[in-house]
Amino acid sequence: MKHEVLREAVCAANKELFAFGLATLTFGKASGLDREAGVVAIKPSGVDYGALGPEDMVLVDVASGETLDGSYRPSSDTATHLALYRAFAGIGGVAHTHSRFATVFAQACKSIPCLGTTHADYFRGPVPLTRMLTRSEVLRDYEANTGLVIVEHFTEESLDPAAFPGVLVAGHGPFTWGQDVAQALLHAQVLEEVARLAYETWNLRPDQEPIPGYLLDKHFLRKHGADAYYGQS
Repeated sequence: MKHEVLREAVCAANKELFAFGLATLTFGKASGLDREAGVVAIKPSGVDYGALGPEDMVLVDVASGETLDGSYRPSSDTATHLALYRAFAGIGGVAHTHSRFATVFAQACKSIPCLGTTHADYFRGPVPLTRMLTRSEVLRDYEANTGLVIVEHFTEESLDPAAFPGVLVAGHGPFTWGQDVAQALLHAQVLEEVARLAYETWNLRPDQEPIPGYLLDKHFLRKHGADAYYGQS
């Protein structure tokens, strides 16, 4: 089997999206990139998670989008994943879900402010929210334009994908990424938890403000900064 290790990792991540409750029915997918080879492995379109095996992951050329190997059609969102891989040089995995609380924020067209240190451990500020796609963007190359509107937002706002490992696409849902597909899955879990905490915090206290920047930076940098000391070396 070509790219066996990559296919196994991507298959496992897709199954975990479902097992962790981040994907309902087939409303989600994860992919992984072998950047040196220029090959992406991604979930096939519309196939039930329980039926997936590593051999079912479809291999796609990251530059051209051409299918290289696989008996199924790749995910309908493949072009979105490819746009992110092409634009964000440091990533090796992408996950897209319609997890409940993150999708609530996306549908409400609201970014998620940093209300506490759980959020600050992974996002160095509010979870970004894209603009709504235009009619022409939806009718022409919708999936590719979904990726491009994410890239547009990060470019215009000068956001570092490593400091903001996920985004809400307005009216759609969350996308996350990481150094590999396992980290993209982790960030999908984190984003859903952060969204739920924000939603429930505002239910308890609708006027709750974001935490101060010095506390946000302390939590983010102790985990991800040059002098990080969280965890084991």
